[in-house]
Amino acid sequence: METKLWLKQDWIDTKLQWLPEKYGGISSIRVPSDLIWKPDIVLYNTAVGDFQSTQRTKAIIWHNGQVIWMPPAIFKSSCAIDVTYFPFDAQNCTMKFGSWTNDLSRIDLQVKGPEGPHGTQANNSSYWESGEWEIMDSYGYHHARKYNCCEKVFPDIVYSFHIRRLPLFYTINLIIPCLLISFLTVLVLYLPSDSGEKITLCISVLLTLTVFLLVITEIIPSTSLVVPLIGEYLLFTMIFVTLSIMISVFVLNIHTRNPLTHKVPPWIRLVFLKIMPTILMMPSPKSSFQPKRKSRNESLICAMDAISEIANILMEEEELLQAENEWRFIAMVLDRAFLWLFVIVCLLGTTTLFIQPLGA
Repeated sequence: METKLWLKQDWIDTKLQWLPEKYGGISSIRVPSDLIWKPDIVLYNTAVGDFQSTQRTKAIIWHNGQVIWMPPAIFKSSCAIDVTYFPFDAQNCTMKFGSWTNDLSRIDLQVKGPEGPHGTQANNSSYWESGEWEIMDSYGYHHARKYNCCEKVFPDIVYSFHIRRLPLFYTINLIIPCLLISFLTVLVLYLPSDSGEKITLCISVLLTLTVFLLVITEIIPSTSLVVPLIGEYLLFTMIFVTLSIMISVFVLNIHTRNPLTHKVPPWIRLVFLKIMPTILMMPSPKSSFQPKRKSRNESLICAMDAISEIANILMEEEELLQAENEWRFIAMVLDRAFLWLFVIVCLLGTTTLFIQPLGA
């Protein structure tokens, strides 16, 4: 975590006291901070090699010995990031300040500021709003600890920052494109098998998702501890697209079956030609696939017994055509059934994944 702040410190140095009336009424002076004693306050959990604030700013010395030194500094501190609900995550980062060589008997630290429910509130009056993070709460508290290296107790001040990620950027650039890809996956099942473009659309959606994954790997935090929420949704979308390809191949196989090699079993005819169309509110195959030449063939058979052999051939062709149309209608029923199934799974999966941050 990179933090730009003013580290205000003040202490009493009895060697720097004077009487203003003896020096022309001067009650305070500004001197370079390198010329006076300063406490060796460092950031314990720094993420870089520079442990001290080395800004060459002047310090204010008052006649009573009070020294005020407020150097601007840029600190880079280590912070354990939990990306479980990324990009709707909130983090709790700390900054630990303390003397590096002086123990509690030499230097004691105090936190100044208004008291809050968790500790002394940090001064955020000069806070410059970030485009990525929002500070929910910030407070500091005094702490003392004995380390293994030394026998004495060392004081420190810990500032805790509860920050929340602003998800607008990731919503526009990550979540909405994923939702659109999922919607395209559902449309694959709505595309008629006769169009001959089902597999083309499936592969196009899969390639789009693959290219999209290559782009967003630079945005998603890289960690092996947990899978981010957006990573789970991308995995869900990838599985979604893969299943749509498998189902499309299966449906196309059903659609192009030859009645000479594949007879329609009675149970399939019962389930997919009678029960499923009623449930899915599809028109009955009787109205669409009822052979129209059959009645004419029967009339010819009754009227012209001499050409019964020709009529039988026409009947066989009609039966083959009807069986072929039955396989096509079964493919339509499968498409419609998987369409509704994918819509339900897509809505439930999306809602379940993105409602988790609200519960947390």
